[in-house]
Amino acid sequence: QVQLVESGGGLVQAGDSLRLSCAASGRLGTYVMGWFRQAPGKERDFVAAITWSGATRRYADSVKGRFTISEDNARNTVYLQLNSLKPEDTAVYYCAARPGSMYMGSQRSDYDYWGQGTQVTVSS
Repeated sequence: QVQLVESGGGLVQAGDSLRLSCAASGRLGTYVMGWFRQAPGKERDFVAAITWSGATRRYADSVKGRFTISEDNARNTVYLQLNSLKPEDTAVYYCAARPGSMYMGSQRSDYDYWGQGTQVTVSS
């Protein structure tokens, strides 16, 4: 089992930045880590993913150039830097993990472990 705990969400204004963290614990091995987000009344959508080595990253088109995913293996932590935030980025952001080293899925069903989520609210 892997436990994931997100932090770093908050209320910001359009154009501001936030950094989300996802701390992993438990039976850790090699995982692909992902971030998803879910706005009220909408599906949970893929945001970004990274291989545990950090060598490969993948982003949703809607966040490319604004968000950056990174990892710190020594701290078992994955980060999501959110820059140039827009009101449409408002959502609960979830961290997710799937065993393996290569496949960076973009579907909710691709991931086995999930955190509880952290709220990001962007005002205009």
